[in-house]
Amino acid sequence: MKLVEEIAGFAPEIATLRREIHAHPELCYEEHRTAELVATQLAGWGIEVSRGLGGTGVVGTIRAGTSKRSIGLRADMDALPMTEHNGFEHRSSTPGRMHACGHDGHVAMLLAAARHLASHRNFDGVVHLIFQPAEEGGAGARKMIEDGLFRQFPCDAVFGVHNWPGLPVGEFAVAPGPVMASSNEFQIVITGKGGHAAAPHLAVDPVLVACQLVMALQTIVTRNKKPIESAVLSVTQIHTGETSNVIPDTAAIEGTVRTFSLEALDVIEQRMREIAAGLPPVFGATAEFSFHRNYPPTINHERESLFAREVLAEMIGADAVQVCEPTMGSEDFSYMLLERPGSYVLIGNGDGEHRASGHGEGPCTLHNPNYDFNDDLIPLGASFWVRLVEKFLSQPA
Repeated sequence: MKLVEEIAGFAPEIATLRREIHAHPELCYEEHRTAELVATQLAGWGIEVSRGLGGTGVVGTIRAGTSKRSIGLRADMDALPMTEHNGFEHRSSTPGRMHACGHDGHVAMLLAAARHLASHRNFDGVVHLIFQPAEEGGAGARKMIEDGLFRQFPCDAVFGVHNWPGLPVGEFAVAPGPVMASSNEFQIVITGKGGHAAAPHLAVDPVLVACQLVMALQTIVTRNKKPIESAVLSVTQIHTGETSNVIPDTAAIEGTVRTFSLEALDVIEQRMREIAAGLPPVFGATAEFSFHRNYPPTINHERESLFAREVLAEMIGADAVQVCEPTMGSEDFSYMLLERPGSYVLIGNGDGEHRASGHGEGPCTLHNPNYDFNDDLIPLGASFWVRLVEKFLSQPA
């Protein structure tokens, strides 16, 4: 394993910063303290700092040589609205907020790389360090792009890294193509005619219509989508009624749709609209359908993904570079990959044995109240960032 020795030397200092961020989690677009910490560290290392992009976003820029080639490295900063169950010293100090997805560690790895890159500048070109707000449902990547991220900070390619529990420490995973699915929400509000449950013939029962709709919606994935394409349509909520002897006036259905392609998503949304419009009238009811597209699918570009694999193979050995299996989770780095070529890379976070005494009794998985980032990843992730930059900016335009 060819880590950057200097980074391994100062990694404990960066780990202290990581734990400081973990102890003070901030939700999407509220990352003021975290952004200030990031900006202060970058400026202290002589890095150009731009603040306020996407609200609380920070971009650090490092230049060397004369080449105009450029690369973007992205880390997300926000926490989740959940209560931490860990009891160790750096646990969340704010009830109802927690770094349960490792964004504190993503910031730490990029800060460690920034420190080394700024002091050595062993490359020819420009590096943009993108510290992004609001990945957890706030579409911070889109907001930064709308605010001019790639106009102000041009990038020939952009890369992101996310820790992955279950993948052993010392291993990475990356592959071209879909990595994460699109995230979408829907709601169908059915209006019938309420009445006494003992006289259903005098009412139009929206509960019955809701049940029929749920079953009909499942036929879309099995009969309208191409069998070779993956997709999920899950009804997760049905809200209706107040008491057992009353047929209600309305029933609401809510759920999520996940796909790896926009084409499949278009087909599913269209069929959902048709079913929601056509089925309720058969029973004498009506329905209002709404569909919200949150994040598009995260699709890695082939050239940049193969390049990342090459860099990793040189650093840790080809056997430690796995092919990542696509997941139905979602990620707003997808917006950056729609704008620029790039790749989203996974770094192994282990199985939770790294956690300090006082951790919760549950597993160390993402979005779990017992999770904690593994600080052993800091020199690994930062070394990857440095090797990626040096190799990418040594190539001809």
